[in-house]
Amino acid sequence: MPGERDIYASDFKALPYWWEAWRPRETAPPDLPKATDVAIVGGGYAGLNAALELHRNSIAAVVLEANDLGFGASTRSGGAVSGGINLGKGLGGRKGGDRDALVAALLGDGAASFALLEDIIQREKIECFWRRSGRFIGCATKKHYEDLAAKVEFYNKGADAGASMVPRERQREEIASDYYQGGMVVERSGQLHPSLYYGGLLAACRRAEIVLSPRTPVQRIVGERGAFRVETSRGALQAKEVVIATNGYTGAATPQFRRKLIPVASHIIATEELDPKLAASLIPKGRTISDTPRVLCYYRMSPDGRRMLFGGRARFTPVTPEKSAPVLYRFMTDRFPQLRGVKITHAWTGNVAFTFDFLPHMGREDGIHFALGCNGSGVAMMTYLGYQTARKIIGGGNRVTAFEDLPFPAQPGYTGTPWFLPVVGGWYRFRDRLDRMLDGRA
Repeated sequence: MPGERDIYASDFKALPYWWEAWRPRETAPPDLPKATDVAIVGGGYAGLNAALELHRNSIAAVVLEANDLGFGASTRSGGAVSGGINLGKGLGGRKGGDRDALVAALLGDGAASFALLEDIIQREKIECFWRRSGRFIGCATKKHYEDLAAKVEFYNKGADAGASMVPRERQREEIASDYYQGGMVVERSGQLHPSLYYGGLLAACRRAEIVLSPRTPVQRIVGERGAFRVETSRGALQAKEVVIATNGYTGAATPQFRRKLIPVASHIIATEELDPKLAASLIPKGRTISDTPRVLCYYRMSPDGRRMLFGGRARFTPVTPEKSAPVLYRFMTDRFPQLRGVKITHAWTGNVAFTFDFLPHMGREDGIHFALGCNGSGVAMMTYLGYQTARKIIGGGNRVTAFEDLPFPAQPGYTGTPWFLPVVGGWYRFRDRLDRMLDGRA
């Protein structure tokens, strides 16, 4: 493997590859109105989709974004779109039939998020390289394969996932690698260009003349439902309702939500353009890829099929590309030895928000609406939670989602600073190595 300095192309950028097509621009914020129906804190997928749905029902909204519009995770993800969810391990302490019913409801809402995303892309005519590509989930061990195989029928029944198992002897039909012990194909999943999707949502908001206020950090929220005062760096805004859609960037203005979220950094690299024959061989069916280790990786080809985009938990905290890129490069070449010597042109990071039960959540606390906790699968889910939060404000008999029924847990003593993540990361890496050793694949 080349030395750490040798992996970077001469034109390397510590910026998202996606920003080559659409990037956040420094925009002067408009005058902040004195009042609005709904103040939305956070200008990502959830915030913009909430604002759009409110506008479609003649309810005024102001979107307050602490940075430039599009600066956060919405333009930094891998662009994989799941039609399901990580079911987590909490599930409100329910057991037996109650638990099964809840899991089925969660799967159903996960499937609904996928359908909603497609509807919005079509409705707003967003050109973002959307396609139903399917996903291959690589199993790091035989035990992981058996565990996924036991869930195939359940995923197909609950989420119409189109799931099936691919044994190791057929694995190269999906991926030009022998790294895994087989895996699961999920046909009902897709991929898009996350920056172009975000840019399309932003353009739709501007066509609707929704008030978008970048560089407007919220400092404090006081009052009660029907009479909130949202204090920002640029003045105060009166609002009947407030929506918190800050996810992995939730700050001190909302401590009641910050203490329930664990911001985790996810890191991604993009390679230089590959030899066309090599590029076409890596993921023959053009799927997105994820895998089962605790320190997971996720990857895909770029929309033009010329580059490998490889992401994962290189570190659990934000670090510079000099620290994250070499780790991701090693992960990538472990899976694809044929990519050794290929250069990296881009490396970047962004925060995702994990919850203590590993489930998304929406609802209301202290009179304030929230749509939070994508757990690393946010393109469809944050779109859905933002939309559903708007529908809840609109009213009129829309159904309650399974995510709204869930208790939103916190942990005693935790206030939102995840000091424990390096320890967790080290433990996960040890457990992954142990699993592979026991599987005879060290």
